[in-house]
Amino acid sequence: MENLADPVVIGVIAAPHGVRGTVRVKAPGSGRHLRRGVEPLVDGERRRILISRQTPKGFLVDFEGVENRDLAASLRGSEMLLDREELDSPDAEEFYVGDLAGLEVYDKVGTHVGRVTDILPTAVHEILVVRDDESVERFVPFTHEHVPTVDPERGRVVVNLPEVAPE
Repeated sequence: MENLADPVVIGVIAAPHGVRGTVRVKAPGSGRHLRRGVEPLVDGERRRILISRQTPKGFLVDFEGVENRDLAASLRGSEMLLDREELDSPDAEEFYVGDLAGLEVYDKVGTHVGRVTDILPTAVHEILVVRDDESVERFVPFTHEHVPTVDPERGRVVVNLPEVAPE
């Protein structure tokens, strides 16, 4: 079993698709690494992507050596990992969502809100977990409306905190 120095999840296998070994994959972000020739670590071994196609519900991926539904089903829930050094370099003005962990968080008037402590994937978008100095956690949808500014070089993000309905 290969160990990665700095593993990054490029996708999670959600389910088998059809009878020929194709799997449905949920990808954090754009899915740019789910392409032919990439060899992510899946369930402890490297698996070469033969075909990848985007659908409205995620990606359909065929791996070398996964040729039937039973083997595809056995991979359900497995993360697809690459070492950070294997990732494409982000373009200018781009970043990996996972790199937001540790950044300082401010509101639109410049008040310090806390620090990003975790990123939770959801079916729609990621959620930033922001913890303040008293260890109170807030959950901020990672959307342009709620996170208008991301500045990794300055180590900060600006958020519009979601309104909380009175109880």
